[in-house]
Amino acid sequence: MSSVSKADRKAALDVASWFFNVVTSVGIIMVNKALMATYGFSFATTLTGLHFATTTLLTILLRWLGYIQGSYLPLPELLKFVLFANFSIVGMNVSLMWNSVGFYQIAKLSMIPVSCFLEVVFDKVRYSRDTKLSILLVLFGVAVCTVTDVSVNFKGFLAAVIAVWSTALQQYYVHFLQRKHSLGSFDLLGHTAPVQAASLLSVGPFVDYWLTEKKVYAYDYSVISVFFIILSCTIAVGTNLSQFICIGRFTAVSFQVLGHMKTILVLILGFIFFGKEGLNLHVIVGMVIAVAGMVWYGNASSKPGGKERRIYSAPSNKSHKQELSGSTETDEV
Repeated sequence: MSSVSKADRKAALDVASWFFNVVTSVGIIMVNKALMATYGFSFATTLTGLHFATTTLLTILLRWLGYIQGSYLPLPELLKFVLFANFSIVGMNVSLMWNSVGFYQIAKLSMIPVSCFLEVVFDKVRYSRDTKLSILLVLFGVAVCTVTDVSVNFKGFLAAVIAVWSTALQQYYVHFLQRKHSLGSFDLLGHTAPVQAASLLSVGPFVDYWLTEKKVYAYDYSVISVFFIILSCTIAVGTNLSQFICIGRFTAVSFQVLGHMKTILVLILGFIFFGKEGLNLHVIVGMVIAVAGMVWYGNASSKPGGKERRIYSAPSNKSHKQELSGSTETDEV
């Protein structure tokens, strides 16, 4: 009975983690869309810096209250993580500016195979045939939903490559650092958020001026726009935390695959609240295909052999053979 209750408790926490991430991620997208499209605050990099500054304040408060214990993260690994994360943020913004929306969406979809490649190379993960096919079905469904015009140029392609690889490495590193140093989600945020806030707020205004030819300090701030900025920063705390929780509990690949549910919800909510993105037949068909792929992925990857990490054990002292005996353990979804 104890094992059953433990499994039920884990399942409940998994669902709660995904729900927390979906709600906060979709919420911040809708708020930022209103802030940028309606009120003209187009300084995405600076806004992200404000997000991490708010997250930093919360981690300091929680550490002061004793909810976050002291932990250690080597400086080289911290700087490596921040480098990946910041290149991801800036790269995505530049990719969106230099590429068509269709190619930008294709670049985002390519994060899944890149994340799979990282898990295969570094974690020796093996995927079953059904798991691979379910990932392809999700990619196809989301592509049908989102990819329209596709045009590409060299500098746009380069920006997309940098954005995709830095994002995949950042998400892989979240799982890797939590596992290697036994860090909780808030522990890792407590290390990374201050450095990201300082670096993005330092370079953000210059990056945003380069992208938009507008200066953040010259923006005509109003009560309603400041309200949306504060609301965006507040939701971002939950978004940052839920990302670390989900990737820590699962893997970067699962976070990417099941995370495309957020893409579908954004399309639906954009149609409801903004009325610009029409839900035509091919978009609805794409949504159905993507959701079917997500359900299939969740089922396939949770089965024995669906997604396994190779564990190599050293030979005994009595044996001088150079062969390694391989065993496998089922990875978390």
